[in-house]
Amino acid sequence: MSDPNDLNLAPWPKDDFAAYGEVDVQPIPRIQQLVGSFLGRNWVRIPHVFHQDDADITGLDELRKTVNRDNPETKLTPLPFFIKAMVETLKAYPQFNASLDGDGNIVYKKYFHVGVAVDTPGGLLVPVIRDCDKKSIHEIAAEVAAISEKARTKGLSTAEMAGGCMTISSLGHIGGTGFTPIINAPQVAILGITKAEWKPVVRDGEVVTEYRVPLSLSYDHRVINGVDAAKFCVKVAEVLAQPQLLLD
Repeated sequence: MSDPNDLNLAPWPKDDFAAYGEVDVQPIPRIQQLVGSFLGRNWVRIPHVFHQDDADITGLDELRKTVNRDNPETKLTPLPFFIKAMVETLKAYPQFNASLDGDGNIVYKKYFHVGVAVDTPGGLLVPVIRDCDKKSIHEIAAEVAAISEKARTKGLSTAEMAGGCMTISSLGHIGGTGFTPIINAPQVAILGITKAEWKPVVRDGEVVTEYRVPLSLSYDHRVINGVDAAKFCVKVAEVLAQPQLLLD
């Protein structure tokens, strides 16, 4: 029997790029090499499926700005709200808070540790914020800021990136209308966030504008079905629409 880990891929093509014009050859940074090898494995080993939706965060944005105005030292970004909303959704849909152990079992986790993708000069790192169900928005915000700064300046230990239940990759501060993030194995899903925009929608027969954020969910089809993914995004949107409950 063939090794299931042997994908029998064709070798990488070789070419003399300098034959076509001037080039500048640079080694791939060490972190990017490691991350690239993991992402390559995850992409070919996990049957990814992607689900797109969006959520009304008009009230969330208003509340966040009010909190920041009244507490200048806080400076909440939307990310801690997304983290708390995802935790509440993981409680409702435990198949997302799970991992395949490689021995034919699904491990359902009773804790809520959230990975946060951080862009660093050396490449992408994913620190894990632990016990997000037990921490306030402000505690999560402070921890995200501290660990992200450490990731960019000093790097992270393996322990600081281990044990995540699900990951959030937020590009909202940059832009975009959606993307297809790669699952961070052994997790079974990842939620991408892109730039919120004001959009016209029809409510009770009237056209109103709402501040809506795109949600890009990638999930492992071996564990999660399409209906589950759709319900997951709907639940995230429902929780985000009640931001005061996340702040309390």
